[in-house]
Amino acid sequence: MQEEPLLEALNAHWRASAAGDLDAEHAIYADDAICDYPQSGERILGRANLQALRGHHPDKPSGFDVRRIQGEGNLWVTEYEITYSGRAFWTVSIMEFRDGKVVHETQYFSDPFEAPGWRKQWVQQTA
Repeated sequence: MQEEPLLEALNAHWRASAAGDLDAEHAIYADDAICDYPQSGERILGRANLQALRGHHPDKPSGFDVRRIQGEGNLWVTEYEITYSGRAFWTVSIMEFRDGKVVHETQYFSDPFEAPGWRKQWVQQTA
């Protein structure tokens, strides 16, 4: 499949996710998609379960900022920042496509942390 349609589908997915449009957000997934959350040891089987899980999240994001989408072929990675209840999480989503639909997604969530002063001379502050 050409990369442009996948990039368009990803952009539509992230816009719908930020807007809380569950139907549009989950249109990108195959019916039998698998979503892994390695940090919590969870695996969600099927688009219906994934949509139900996200639809029952007790919080709605108050901020959503896609930083970068990169990929080719059937493997795409999105880096974004999502904010819940004033708390920001850096997130990486790795999506594998088959026939234009996501068949496997792995998501990693990370808290921001204060940069240690000892390495200040070798880095450039970005935020």
